[in-house]
Amino acid sequence: MHITVIAVGRMQRGPEHTLVSEYFKRLPWKSNIIEIDIKKTAATSTERKAREAEKLLAAVPNGAAIITLDENGKALSSRGFAEKIDSWQMAGYKNLAFIIGGADGLCSSILAKADLKLAFGTLTWPHMMVRVLLAEQIYRAWSINTGHPYHRD
Repeated sequence: MHITVIAVGRMQRGPEHTLVSEYFKRLPWKSNIIEIDIKKTAATSTERKAREAEKLLAAVPNGAAIITLDENGKALSSRGFAEKIDSWQMAGYKNLAFIIGGADGLCSSILAKADLKLAFGTLTWPHMMVRVLLAEQIYRAWSINTGHPYHRD
């Protein structure tokens, strides 16, 4: 399995970067983060989201399942998330692409292509924290699916 996180914005060195790196180091799966940097101009939020969408979608590996992080998405338990990842593996997916949009959210063109729209609850999270939460949940899903003792019910 290959995990790609595609996100708008650059993560600076700091505690969030350290945590994401630590969880991805623990995974036996290949994982990487592709950062999309869009310079803010006088464009409207709709125009900015459309420009971001072009770059985000261009970074998705061929044949990947697309998972968007969206506040209106489905809230899954950790076990439910692990089951989704397992079902994609069983269906033959070799790549999972997780997409995190910018401050204005994701363009409808990306949401329409999503195999899963995922929400981390109803709270609003800073984009860099979402990366940490996502990395931890991906690691947790791996641990659930392999019987590793990291996850406890």
